[in-house]
Amino acid sequence: MSDDFNMSMRKFLKQLGVTSQQAIEEAVREAGGPEGKVYNAKAVVTVEGLDVEHVVTGTIKG
Repeated sequence: MSDDFNMSMRKFLKQLGVTSQQAIEEAVREAGGPEGKVYNAKAVVTVEGLDVEHVVTGTIKG
């Protein structure tokens, strides 16, 4: 893979991580931020033009 591809991929993944964290933190605050609560999380990444759908699941502890 080219350096341009790697850099654009890293930029996308960084944006995904940062904006997702911000959205989740805001939602937890709006819900009252209950400490000790466990949230089930699921992220789905698709890429137009490619036959790819990547799913990541996990838990987030408040």
